[in-house]
Amino acid sequence: MSGTTTPGAGAVRPARAVRPATVAAWLLLAVLGAAVGVAGSLVQGAWFPGGLLLALLGTTGLFLGAGRALGGQLPVVAAAVGWLITVVLLSMGRPEGDGVLAAGIGSILYLIGGMVLAVMCATMARPAQPGDTPARLDR
Repeated sequence: MSGTTTPGAGAVRPARAVRPATVAAWLLLAVLGAAVGVAGSLVQGAWFPGGLLLALLGTTGLFLGAGRALGGQLPVVAAAVGWLITVVLLSMGRPEGDGVLAAGIGSILYLIGGMVLAVMCATMARPAQPGDTPARLDR
């Protein structure tokens, strides 16, 4: 071996600067997450099993699309934060007693299912390891 070294697992890469276009895309995804949250909240209670499945399918489409379009976990997190804030705000009742999400099993499944889907889509959007080399060494 000569004096060359390869970066090991403990090597630290310098941080990249975040471009304004990337921040704008994350904000747009948060707004899209809010819109999907409103639409899903209205649909999930309309036709009980079908509406719930349709709302969760739309939520999954948003999260998967965000991860595939921009690559990585942060776009999924941005969409999920917009979705979660909106759905939680819609589930809170007003002083008059009315709210968009009624108390029931469908609303609970929508909340928990959406959060589980966000975590699943964020872990599926994990980028490849640096170097893009196979894990096994050829002998």
